[in-house]
Amino acid sequence: MAELNFYFDPVCPFAWMTSKWVRQVARQRSYEVDWRFISLRLLNAHLDYSAHFPPEYDASHTSGLRLLRVAAAVRASHGREAVGPLYEALGEQNFESALVEDTAEARAAQGTRSAAATALSRAGLPADLADAVDDAQWDAEIQRETDEALSLTGKDVGTPILHFQPPEGVAFFGPVISRLPSDEEAVELWDHVAGLAAFPGFAELKRSVREMPQLPSFGVGAGETGREQDWHGGSRRLKK
Repeated sequence: MAELNFYFDPVCPFAWMTSKWVRQVARQRSYEVDWRFISLRLLNAHLDYSAHFPPEYDASHTSGLRLLRVAAAVRASHGREAVGPLYEALGEQNFESALVEDTAEARAAQGTRSAAATALSRAGLPADLADAVDDAQWDAEIQRETDEALSLTGKDVGTPILHFQPPEGVAFFGPVISRLPSDEEAVELWDHVAGLAAFPGFAELKRSVREMPQLPSFGVGAGETGREQDWHGGSRRLKK
């Protein structure tokens, strides 16, 4: 059994940054991660996107759901171990190549069949699995896993959600980080976070003010500091 369950939406930049940190530590500590699904589109299905979010969020979250359909198809046909490489390919494609314009058109492009096929090929998986972007039969499975994640943390959270030492261990939203630590810092941070998770009475550390993530898709280069914004529940929500 995996030592960590990591619930991700492939369009969430903070989930991607945290996943990079988790991979750093996994390489050094040789622990296993089970990459699981949480859909921001399904999580926010009860909200009016036009009233609560910036205009590009509907397209972005819909792209995330479409890509999770592909991930679910990959898991069904190639096993759980294939999800991590696909998520890594999607993250590199969405966040590490170049600045992505903050428009609905640019966000929608991340969830096309062509984009999914490119990531599948980079992960060494059959490109025809990209057909799943339009296959809503996977939504029930993604919804179940989203509900599973929220049952561990409560509903006032975003992504990522990390479940330490499942099934008995504690799960939290985060940690949310905007910069990638060095290998040495990564292990130190892991030990602090795992220490908090090991205490059964620990509930929450939280702040909504955070830097834009240090990712090329946000125009923030290595060694640079992104400008601070107030993210409500993990998003630049217009209304709480």
